[in-house]
Amino acid sequence: MDSPKYDRWEIASLVLAGLALWLVLDLHILSVLLSGLLVYELVDLTVPSFRRLGVNTAVAKTISIAVMTSAVAGALLVLSLWIGSFIAAGGQPIQELMSQMAIALEHIRPSLPQGVADFLPADINALKALGVEWLRGNGRQVASIGQDVGRLTVHIIVGIAIGALVAFSHEMGEQVLGGTGGRRAPLADAGRRRCRNLATAFRQVVFSQVRISAVNTVLTGIFLVVVMPLFGVPLPLAKTLIVVTFVVGLLPVIGNLISNTAIALVALSVSPYAAVGALAFLIGIHKLEYFLNAAIIGSRINARAWELLIAMIVMEAAFGVAGLIAGPVFYAFAKQELKNAGAI
Repeated sequence: MDSPKYDRWEIASLVLAGLALWLVLDLHILSVLLSGLLVYELVDLTVPSFRRLGVNTAVAKTISIAVMTSAVAGALLVLSLWIGSFIAAGGQPIQELMSQMAIALEHIRPSLPQGVADFLPADINALKALGVEWLRGNGRQVASIGQDVGRLTVHIIVGIAIGALVAFSHEMGEQVLGGTGGRRAPLADAGRRRCRNLATAFRQVVFSQVRISAVNTVLTGIFLVVVMPLFGVPLPLAKTLIVVTFVVGLLPVIGNLISNTAIALVALSVSPYAAVGALAFLIGIHKLEYFLNAAIIGSRINARAWELLIAMIVMEAAFGVAGLIAGPVFYAFAKQELKNAGAI
């Protein structure tokens, strides 16, 4: 397959694409980009299924867009209602987690050096006092959370609308970035290739990571609700931990570390033996995720797990959480462009 010739228009489109991706992070509109790409890719995946049923392309796109946008919007609504009920309940899961953390601290305090133990909260009341003190010192940031959630919701809705409009465009490859229907403008043509490569990178990373997270969640769920109870040490907050495992598991590599830490802390609150068993299992899961990343994501974008981890660390240092989320997709996009250019 011939790679595109990197003339001045290709180089200009690459510069513009890099600038656009930088602006996406700098202007804090990553949620618009990702939600738009998600809707477009879901539509692109489901339209062929409707066409195989004898439905023409226009009707198939209409049905697919209606289903996909409703599903994404419904998921957003459910998440919003869950957050609202969580707030209305006074953050009960957080209180339970704090209690478990306090119990864990009581278990490990006797085995720690006195100098270290003096810095740890003595009981649940001391832990709550630390939380209150933190809230007082970060009240302004906490107060802005509601505004941030509202802004994120609007951005996601806008992204869904953009993705749906792009997906609905007839002969998308000819019309998204302009063109006259006859001779193609060279910069617009090069820009279309950048958009296709970005969409491909998104599909390769995100959809693959959903599969990886699903595998990890199923195995973790079996461990939490079947294996641990069989050994007589059921863990509290098992359902919450399963949900956390799937959600944070959507972040390559680092998501598994986050869920492992939460599970280990809860297991430690039950007994040291439960913590040892949990750690042994989680180490195995962590190694499995490296294999899955190499086999699923790495094979698709020709990247190893450590490459993705470095990209995520660098992006997080430069752009914060948004960079951490965007890192794998942007890295896959950059690597594909370098490969097409024959640079790697």
